[in-house]
Amino acid sequence: MKTIDFKKYSDGLVPAIVQDAITNRVLMLGFMNEQALSKTRDSGKVTFYSRSQQKIWTKGETSGNFLFLKQILIDCDNDTLLIKVNPQGPTCHKGTDTCFNEVNQNEFSLQYLENVITMRREESPEVSYTRRLFDKGINKIAQKVGEEAVELIIEAKDNNKELFINEAADLMYHYIVLLKAKGFCLDDVITVLKERHKK
Repeated sequence: MKTIDFKKYSDGLVPAIVQDAITNRVLMLGFMNEQALSKTRDSGKVTFYSRSQQKIWTKGETSGNFLFLKQILIDCDNDTLLIKVNPQGPTCHKGTDTCFNEVNQNEFSLQYLENVITMRREESPEVSYTRRLFDKGINKIAQKVGEEAVELIIEAKDNNKELFINEAADLMYHYIVLLKAKGFCLDDVITVLKERHKK
């Protein structure tokens, strides 16, 4: 397992690039020492070492705009961290989505929807329909896919384009939830389709 080399820098601080786990947008750059990295892993909230204040600080401790940890990657030289997060609110202290004044959003795609579903699975059931659906288990999820498929078939027999396309969207959403519940993803389905296409 790779470990970060804090000794490469005289002050013991390594750069930590923060990236949105869903949009892949770079949100900010901070610095971490061993204590900040350890606290980040333990708390699930990204924590840095402030060079100006000479102390450990958790992003969002005053604003409430926490960066919830999803993944930590170490670069090829073991001296830089890539921190993938789920940001709660704007990242920059100036109120913008990123410290580079970019809007933190991605063009919508099925892969983007899949990432959102993955994130929603971990959110509070009080605020997330997706989380509540996962909590009900595979039987309920499979049942919902069946219900949505039947509703799509019914709408296909009529001429209401808006109702038809909305039912198609409902089916697609619940289909991806079912894939995730079974431990698969869209790429797994695409791989099968690619193999069939070759034949």
